[in-house]
Amino acid sequence: MQLPTFADVEKAHRLIAQQIHRTPILTSESINQILGGQFFFKCENFQKVGAFKFRGASNAVLNLSKADALKGVATHSSGNHAAALALAARMRGIAAHVVMPSNSPEIKKKAVAGYGAIITFCEPSLEARESTLRDVISRTGATEIHPYHNFHVIAGQGTAAKELMEDSPALDVLLCPVGGGGLLAGTALSVKYLSPFTQVIACEPAGADDAFRSFYGNQLFPSIQPKTIADGLLTSLGEMNFQIMKEKVDAVVTVPETAIVEAMRLIWERMKIVVEPSSAVPLAAVLEGKVEVKGKKVGIIVSGGNVDLGKLPF
Repeated sequence: MQLPTFADVEKAHRLIAQQIHRTPILTSESINQILGGQFFFKCENFQKVGAFKFRGASNAVLNLSKADALKGVATHSSGNHAAALALAARMRGIAAHVVMPSNSPEIKKKAVAGYGAIITFCEPSLEARESTLRDVISRTGATEIHPYHNFHVIAGQGTAAKELMEDSPALDVLLCPVGGGGLLAGTALSVKYLSPFTQVIACEPAGADDAFRSFYGNQLFPSIQPKTIADGLLTSLGEMNFQIMKEKVDAVVTVPETAIVEAMRLIWERMKIVVEPSSAVPLAAVLEGKVEVKGKKVGIIVSGGNVDLGKLPF
C-alpha cells in the first residue's frame, strides 16, 4: 500500500489551487483570554461546499485520466464528501454518482442534488451503501472515490494544514478532528514536514472513539454503533489513514458531548461564524483540559460549517 508524502500534498496544491478557496485564518482575542493560549482557526467552513472535503475531492477528480473521467466518479456518502465530489465532477464536466442512505437529512439531499450529482438512494446500513455502490459502478464503469481511504484525497486534504503553516506563525500545537482520518492524515503529513516540532493532536468524540482505541491499541478497531452529535466523525478510521497516523500523530484525545456543544456555542458567540459540531471537537478538547495550551500558539482546523439550522444543540 503506497502512502502519500508531503511531496504529494505540494503536487495536489499546485493542481487544485485554481478551484479551491485559500481560506482565512481567524483569531479571537476573547477566546485567547478565556483559554490562555493564542489560537489560529483555519476556516474550512468558508471552503466551497462549506467543508475541507472539496480539497481532496478536487485532487482525486483532477488526477483521473481522460478515459476514466469520461465514465464519471462514484461514492457513497450522506454528507460533505458527496457534495464535494459532485461539485468537483461538475467543474471537470463529468458525471458524479452518489449513493445516499434514504434517511439522510433533507438539507444534504438538496445540496448533493444541487451540485448536479446523480443520486441513488439505499437502505441506511453500511452493507446496503456498499452493495448499491458496487451495482452503480458495475453499471456505469465510474471510478470510486473513497472519502478518506484514497491516496489523492489524503494529499488534497493536507493542503489546508499546508496553508495554515505558511500563513500563521510557528505553531506549538495543531488540533484536528478525526473521523475516517483523511483530514488528519493529510494534516500530519504537512505539519511534520514543515514544522517537525509542532505537536499534532487528533480530537474525537468519546461516543465515536475508534481512532483513540486504534492509536493506543496499535491495531485498527472499527467504529461500532457510534453515538455523537458530531455527525461528520461517525465513520471508522481508514487503513491508509491509520498507517500515517501511527507514524506522524503525537496523541489522540476524546471529549464528551457536553463539551462539543459548549465549544460550538463558544465559536458561534465569540467569533460570529457558523461551524458544525465536528468542527468544535478540537476546541472542546481544550475546554476539557485534554490539551495544554497555556502560553502556546495553537492551530485548529475548522473542518466545516454544514449544520441544520433548525436543529441547533443550544
